[in-house]
Amino acid sequence: MKLALDAMGGDNAPQINIDGAKLALQEVKGLETIYLVGREEELRPLCAAAGILDNPRVELVHASEVVGMGESGKAVRQKKDSSMCRAVELVRRGQADAVLSAGNTGAAVTASTLLLGRLPGVKFPGIVSPLPSVHGHVLLTDTGANPDAEPKNLVVYGIFAAMMARYIYNRPAPKVGVMSNGTEEGKGCAKSKETFKLMSALAAKGILPFEFIGNCEGHDIFETELDAAVMDGFTGNILLKTAEATVKAFTHWMKAGIKSSVPAMAGALLMKGVFSRLNARLNPDKIGGSTLMGVNGVSIIAHGSANGEAILNAIRMAEAMCRHSVNDKIIAALERVNPAIAELESEQS
Repeated sequence: MKLALDAMGGDNAPQINIDGAKLALQEVKGLETIYLVGREEELRPLCAAAGILDNPRVELVHASEVVGMGESGKAVRQKKDSSMCRAVELVRRGQADAVLSAGNTGAAVTASTLLLGRLPGVKFPGIVSPLPSVHGHVLLTDTGANPDAEPKNLVVYGIFAAMMARYIYNRPAPKVGVMSNGTEEGKGCAKSKETFKLMSALAAKGILPFEFIGNCEGHDIFETELDAAVMDGFTGNILLKTAEATVKAFTHWMKAGIKSSVPAMAGALLMKGVFSRLNARLNPDKIGGSTLMGVNGVSIIAHGSANGEAILNAIRMAEAMCRHSVNDKIIAALERVNPAIAELESEQS
């Protein structure tokens, strides 16, 4: 895989991207070339200090502008020489296989959608975000790309997540549910009810590339053997950020409780191994980032607060997406599902 890395993206860029690139060069076997895109005058000394400047697998690509973390997607059109746009363009030209940015999420979605275009059969790309659960990982989609998704868009998002669950997380028969406020068929808002009805009809035809389990609730994300939950980007973004903030709040409360007394601190020492394993399970840096699926290329969006470890794991995700040709699997599934959706819509009109 050849990767284009937006080296100026992220709260602590460019250092965290240099750190992540160095780790990836050591640990990701399928990484053939990494393009570090950004202000060369800043990147060159950092790469030299990291010992990767003369690595034959590293190429610096100069970009004079940076899309700030507080800017909107409009900055993509205004800053065409930004590191984010230049990185995406490397994929568009076929020079790179995947792009990774820890920069502004909205700008990353806009740049990837405009410059790469959409896969055949995809109207709106969606963000797929992994979360840890009791049974491994559950994939939420969409988590922010399309706040006003229609039921047929949500079916496509279910396919995105199912292909990722199958080929990246080794779940051969992915279980996919529609996020609602109850598991009964009649529960939910108008959109979720229509999505339930559409997925049920497609499941009855036997053409969905996943097991449709019906509605799911918030607790199912963490407690049941659910592989993916589909929802519009408005709901998904709120759910994702709430889950992330809950982990941070719990960690804060735990640390405050431990520091409150000597016995608590002594007990924490005895529980050090348990806490380390818990941190490894809940730390978002272990996942690396989310995948913008439905664009004509592989686009990974890392957390703005990512560190070098998160960049490494995001690169691992990109490499796995390329190695398993997940986009080709999505195209093949949509070639079966989209005509069936059109047929059902025709029957209803």
